[in-house]
Amino acid sequence: MDYDLIFVVGVLCCAFAIPALISAFSDRRFPRVAIMFAVVGGVSVAYAMQENPGVYGFATIDDVFVDVVGRYLL
Repeated sequence: MDYDLIFVVGVLCCAFAIPALISAFSDRRFPRVAIMFAVVGGVSVAYAMQENPGVYGFATIDDVFVDVVGRYLL
């Protein structure tokens, strides 16, 4: 199982949750989709960090993203 891919997908889900949350609050509706994205992203990041302790951090996020993009898209 590729924990780098799980980590990147989790970070992207959390990033997409922020605009969904702002949109829901500006339309005065409950942010169901934003909460779902945040939970899925948070669980994915936590799972990847638990399975590979000490590998992921703020300093290595860009390296992990470049590695995953290079591995799967190129």
